[in-house]
Amino acid sequence: MTVLILTSKEDVTADMVVTRLHDAAVPLLRLDPADLPHDTVLSAHYTRGDFEGLLSANGHVVSMGALRSVWVRRPGEPAAHAAEPSPWLTEETRQALFGMLYSASARWMNSPRHADRARLKPWQLRTADLSGFAVPPTVVTTFPRLARQFAEEHGEVVVKSASGPPPGEPPLALPTTLVGPDADFSGVAAGPALLQRYIPKRADIRLTCVGSRLFAARKTAEPDQVDGRYGDSDHTWEAVPVPDRIRKSVHDYLDRAQLAYAAFDFAEDEDGFWWFLECNQSGQFGFVELETGQPISEAVARWLSRPARR
Repeated sequence: MTVLILTSKEDVTADMVVTRLHDAAVPLLRLDPADLPHDTVLSAHYTRGDFEGLLSANGHVVSMGALRSVWVRRPGEPAAHAAEPSPWLTEETRQALFGMLYSASARWMNSPRHADRARLKPWQLRTADLSGFAVPPTVVTTFPRLARQFAEEHGEVVVKSASGPPPGEPPLALPTTLVGPDADFSGVAAGPALLQRYIPKRADIRLTCVGSRLFAARKTAEPDQVDGRYGDSDHTWEAVPVPDRIRKSVHDYLDRAQLAYAAFDFAEDEDGFWWFLECNQSGQFGFVELETGQPISEAVARWLSRPARR
């Protein structure tokens, strides 16, 4: 039984799991959908209710009947590396590849149809609230007046991107920005803005979930730090236990989102309380494992190695 890993060649986090799978002698096929159809061959046959599918890449062939699990990490856009790429070819390739993979009985980490929904920040906030997390008051709006009223009600607020950095070269950095009620909110009319009540924090928390296993890490925040992803820090990530309240909410969230893997970000306030910020369904874990020694890549490899459903 083979594990299929869909990711780019430059994905060093996937390399960590590949090493674990090789050590356990688990067959695997790694490919980037961007290399279809030139460097990867697929074929799916549907006849009288029977289904057969084949994938061939890097000198390896795997049948859909022998597919154990699919790990969707950081794949490229289908057919992006084709000699003559086009939106039509991308959609045709997506239909062929994922239509065939969905026809198999493999387990997914994570299914693209669930992952697409899980990427939506407003949906995350609603699901987090339903799951019992503490979520800072938030507004997503294109009305400058409502944005100003929100800031006046909560004092200092942070403005952040809902979708992450925009595509393009060179990549843009969009740190979370702290603003007051006297800020100019007229630009909100140009596009949806996400404003959230500012949580003064003493630490950042990254909680990585692999199936039912949870790995929490804590990094002390710098004074008045707003966005822990930017700026220098003398602090490192350290493993910490998961509070029972958080553990329960995490499992509830994963059930609602139908995710097998997720990376949660929390802000720990001065009282030690964890506030939900976001959940990345394909978040990085390599940096946490390297600093804390937590066996996250081993947990991913073990999950992928389990038998497929029948």
